[in-house]
Amino acid sequence: MIELEWVLSFLLLGAMVGFIAGLLGVGGGGIMVPVLTAIFLQQGVDIDNVMHLALGTSMAAIIVTSFSSLRAHQRHGAINWAIVKLMSLGVIIGTFASTFVASYLSSLYLAIFFTAFMGYIAVKMLFKKQNNIINNEINNNSLLISSTGIGAISALVSIGGGSLTVSYLTSKNIDIKRAVGTSAAIGLPISVAGTLGYLINGWNSDISYDYSLGFIYLPAVCFISITSFITAPYGAKLAQHLPVKVLKKVFALLLISLSLEMLLSII
Repeated sequence: MIELEWVLSFLLLGAMVGFIAGLLGVGGGGIMVPVLTAIFLQQGVDIDNVMHLALGTSMAAIIVTSFSSLRAHQRHGAINWAIVKLMSLGVIIGTFASTFVASYLSSLYLAIFFTAFMGYIAVKMLFKKQNNIINNEINNNSLLISSTGIGAISALVSIGGGSLTVSYLTSKNIDIKRAVGTSAAIGLPISVAGTLGYLINGWNSDISYDYSLGFIYLPAVCFISITSFITAPYGAKLAQHLPVKVLKKVFALLLISLSLEMLLSII
């Protein structure tokens, strides 16, 4: 039986993740992974498996958020489905393969990589500059290579790939609104492939944790998904009235502090 305090923790985490995703247009992995790591450590999960469980659980929870975001952007006609179809193969391959790499890495190395990547994202938020057009030519080979890399990194840090995909598409002279909508659609195959990969790779692990399948803790996925689905629309609505640019800077500092705290707990 799951204790009430953990149920409430997962519900609160989901509410926060959904609200921030709707408000700032960013995925919840940057928040979910550090918080889940802290919760799992308190529940007695050993350090050798705690990062893997946090990454897999976060990736599974992102499925609902990604699907909800996809539907919202589709209603506004902001998705370039031709690009989604071309990039989906690459992100699926990259994400799924990267989960096998993650399963062989220690929690410490995963925590270091996660913290470094979130630091990079935070710096981009704090000192964001206008994207320069690098090469506006989009071809199949370029999309396949880039999307494979996006998928690989996304699996290692448990994100829907939005921060990477939007930057890539805008560098190809795709309108920012179309880039965000297209990125939201690409987040769904990333989260599904990542979830499947963490499930398979954790199936024969030595982790002994009730209610888990592979590296996925099912109660957390369920409770986080419920409240994130509910709060995301409220965040999106408030985005029209709140100073999002200022909030993104606050969020960047939150990412850094959570990631560093997680790294120190692993060390």
